[in-house]
Amino acid sequence: MAGELNFEDLGYGAFFEANRESMGLGGFAVARVIAEYKGAYRVKNAAGEYLAKITGKQMFDAMSRQDFPAVGDWAAITDLGEERAVIHKVLPRKTIIKRKISGRTIEIQIIAANVDVAFVIESVDRDYNLNRFERYFAIANDGGIKPAIILNKIDLVSRQDLESKMAQIKNRFGDIDLITTSTITDAGLDELKKNMAKGKTYCFLGSSGVGKSSLINKLIGKKVIDTRAVDLRTDRGRHTTTGREMYFLKDGGIVIDNPGMREVGMADSGEGIDNLFDEITALAQNCKFPDCGHNNEPGCAVRAAIKSGKLDESKYENYANLKKEADYYEASELEKRQKDRQFGKFIKTAKEQLKRQGHKDY
Repeated sequence: MAGELNFEDLGYGAFFEANRESMGLGGFAVARVIAEYKGAYRVKNAAGEYLAKITGKQMFDAMSRQDFPAVGDWAAITDLGEERAVIHKVLPRKTIIKRKISGRTIEIQIIAANVDVAFVIESVDRDYNLNRFERYFAIANDGGIKPAIILNKIDLVSRQDLESKMAQIKNRFGDIDLITTSTITDAGLDELKKNMAKGKTYCFLGSSGVGKSSLINKLIGKKVIDTRAVDLRTDRGRHTTTGREMYFLKDGGIVIDNPGMREVGMADSGEGIDNLFDEITALAQNCKFPDCGHNNEPGCAVRAAIKSGKLDESKYENYANLKKEADYYEASELEKRQKDRQFGKFIKTAKEQLKRQGHKDY
């Protein structure tokens, strides 16, 4: 496909061009990161595709994973020939999807950058869960991305069951865009294609086994991603997609596939959660106490709404859990920054002492 797409087809626009100029990168070519590998990236522009690496300086200057390129990013590159390139700088991101990953330390993982719409996919047979939708919506909203829903594998349930689930979604999420699909009967695929505009970027999010890769294969018109059936012994999807990759549809839409995620950890998504649950945020402003915890405090407008049936209790419980996770992450980040500052002061003091002792290298 080298040379077939122009910059607009790849999602480039005035926002990125203005940042390229302001950063003094006008002399560099730009390309979009379309795949991420261990230690390397595949980038694409109107001239072709390149296997690219970042500079040693970028690695040295990086403070966290967020400072490295991610699928969807636009980058300033140098063409080295033979389809190889060097990434010098990543342009500022217009939108971003990120999540918290837990280990010895809490880190942020960039799922995708510069996305216009995040399609959250659940299968109607095993994976269906309203709370999980809200988790994905929160991280999409926080990154400035419009969320939408795909209910997949509708061939596995009755029409009555499907309509019941659609009614639950409408009742919980209002006028959220909802598309029902099946890769077996091709139901809903034409509607999905109509909702994907030329030059716009769409990210497919969901657990393993919900059919993300199968849907993308259908949209492309041929099998480019390996797929596997759900493991019936564990009732879990199998991780088929092992890395994030961008695909270009015949009608011009851009799709990012992602490995299935069994855990969607809240990062610094406080604002996204408040925006998603704006009904609860508005109710909280009418509580008697400004620091109301919405438990058993007198004059709590949120508890009153739950008691009267105006607010669904399960929705509030999910909101509370998401806020708790986001607050925990924020506190952990604050502690980490304080430790970093203390370590920086220690290094500075140590260098000054070495200078006074006559160590010229310091």
